[in-house]
Amino acid sequence: MSTGALLEIKDVHKSFGPKQVLKGVNLDVAPGKSLVVLGGSGSGKSVMLKNALGLMTPDKGQIIFNGEDVTHDQGKTREQMRARIGMLFQSAALFDSLTVWENIAFRLLNSDRMKRKEAKERAIATLKQVRLGSDVADLTPAEISGGMQKRVGLARAIVSKPELIFFDEPTTGLDPITADAINDLIVEQTKALGAAAVSITHDMASARKIADEIAMLFEGVIIWRGPASEIDNSGNAHVDQFVHGRADGPIQPAL
Repeated sequence: MSTGALLEIKDVHKSFGPKQVLKGVNLDVAPGKSLVVLGGSGSGKSVMLKNALGLMTPDKGQIIFNGEDVTHDQGKTREQMRARIGMLFQSAALFDSLTVWENIAFRLLNSDRMKRKEAKERAIATLKQVRLGSDVADLTPAEISGGMQKRVGLARAIVSKPELIFFDEPTTGLDPITADAINDLIVEQTKALGAAAVSITHDMASARKIADEIAMLFEGVIIWRGPASEIDNSGNAHVDQFVHGRADGPIQPAL
């Protein structure tokens, strides 16, 4: 593990009944760095993310946040950690019954007990950071496009100025141009915050754009990690097959 890491995942194992999903995952990310974890469907990416967030508890191993072991933390201690983390969900995961600004300000209103006027002002300022105007603040998620929903999700992830941001398949369901715009915003906003970023994706265009480093998760373990610039010359047959989207190779297609 590198020194100065904000998040460390150490030898994390997780099983569901007889099925071993994580078999000793080791990862770390430092402030200001963006790590992208690649992996096919069923490789364990989402399970890894949920263990890091504390939504699941590893069967074995440790989750270290800012030098402290938070693996088994619950209640207020875990909430204090989550208050320093932002999350962009795969499908934006906005609340249908809330307006755009209320979605963005959800933590501010419910955890931080911020006054509504102040929270709305902060939400509108954050909307501008993701290239959306104040005119969308009072709309509902159903009244805006999928790309705009993703931007709102990003605004919600950064509104509390987190130290660590998780991105779960940030470009899924978006056309290539909109996806590229989202990738640009992710890079811009994480760098502006100086936050550590961990993204899970199978979108290579996204990975190349947002990653400082790329790791590949296969059959429950990290099989390769290196600078994003070296992904095409990894020397690993599994990585090479995945990067180039070939059916032939050591990874068997999930049919």
